[in-house]
Amino acid sequence: MTREEVEAAAMALPAATKVVQWGGADVYKVGGKVFAICGLAGGLSFKVTEIGFMVLTDEGAPGRQASYLAKGQWVSVDLDEVDAQDVIGWITTSHELIAAKLTRKARAELGL
Repeated sequence: MTREEVEAAAMALPAATKVVQWGGADVYKVGGKVFAICGLAGGLSFKVTEIGFMVLTDEGAPGRQASYLAKGQWVSVDLDEVDAQDVIGWITTSHELIAAKLTRKARAELGL
């Protein structure tokens, strides 16, 4: 999967925005909160559930703990080693997890 395909998937989600920061990484946000980062060390980082974190970072799994973000249950994967449909699902879930943490007012303003 390419960065362009990641961008298409992320920007198709409700109220998603993109900024470029942290040395050229594509940072996708909802309500000002980050839900995915693409381009750091050639990979994609995203938030997962507690169970998702265990599954994706277990030995032999495609992911690893995201640098500086692992405490918040963030995972990093190499884009060239994962299935595109999996990536779309992970990005969608991350978006949902982050959007759910927004205030009720913020979600209403964003149409979520």
